[in-house]
Amino acid sequence: MTVLERFHQKDRAALSRIISFIENREDGYITLLSKIYPQSGTAYKIGITGPPGAGKSTLVDKMAAIYLKEGIRIGIIAVDPSSPFTGGALLGDRIRMQDLSDKGDVFIRSMATRGSGGGLAEATREVALALDAFGFDIILIETVGVGQVELDIAGLCDTTIVVLVPESGDSVQTLKAGLMEIAHIFAVNKADREGSGRIVAELKMMLDGRLKYRNDGWHFPVVKTEAINNIGIEKLIDDVSAHRRFIFDRHSKDDYRFNKIGAELKLIMQQRLQSRLIPELLDDKTVGNYVNLIIEGKTDPYSITDELVSKMMLKRIEI
Repeated sequence: MTVLERFHQKDRAALSRIISFIENREDGYITLLSKIYPQSGTAYKIGITGPPGAGKSTLVDKMAAIYLKEGIRIGIIAVDPSSPFTGGALLGDRIRMQDLSDKGDVFIRSMATRGSGGGLAEATREVALALDAFGFDIILIETVGVGQVELDIAGLCDTTIVVLVPESGDSVQTLKAGLMEIAHIFAVNKADREGSGRIVAELKMMLDGRLKYRNDGWHFPVVKTEAINNIGIEKLIDDVSAHRRFIFDRHSKDDYRFNKIGAELKLIMQQRLQSRLIPELLDDKTVGNYVNLIIEGKTDPYSITDELVSKMMLKRIEI
């Protein structure tokens, strides 16, 4: 029996093998993704992001425990900072989620960012696809709160939770505009610490004054949580459910999926173009030649770009 056949029979060892196959970009992984894609499209994806030390892993742990009690199957992807030497996941989120790891309806995978500037592991979207196709109902995706990771998860997740702590108060006013655009829910974790009331008040004031409602009409909830004490988690989950209802009150499931697939298609095409066509047309020697021409005043970056785009349109390369 093949690994793919075992995957379709809900063999968790086969799922692990397929995820490793995808993450390591082994030969044939694109064909594999094509074969499991038709079984995907039903999982609800929740992103949890925020600064390091905000308690995101504990929050994910407590949320997953509640979902499991409700009979919901949970997939968890924890994206860790990677070692510049090994590319390995260092934080060991699965160690911090040991209470969940033995339960049959939960699957936890730690992934390294592998140098991805946006913070998400390059293969996170495909791993989420594998968990979706395997039959998990909800996928929780925890990301490192550095760089542009907050923006990276926007197109992947249906609901995005931004986790802050009382110590984040000084930076509330400087929250990135992009972060505000992707956030659906704010969780102020470790709310038993001094300053939690102040950051909640500042956050609500900022939201009321600038972005009380998103462009789509969604109102930003601000939830106080103490994940380690299991306080505020049910309220957070209630707000996630409210956002899910909000989505499908405004859009039919077919329309929502249509838009999601359209965004996904654009992203995949951009990634494939970047990984296949650009290296083909812009090797180091070619770049050096172009730079010399620019320095000599014979051309400019814009003209070169137009020339390369024309070549890309004419050159027949398997994408």
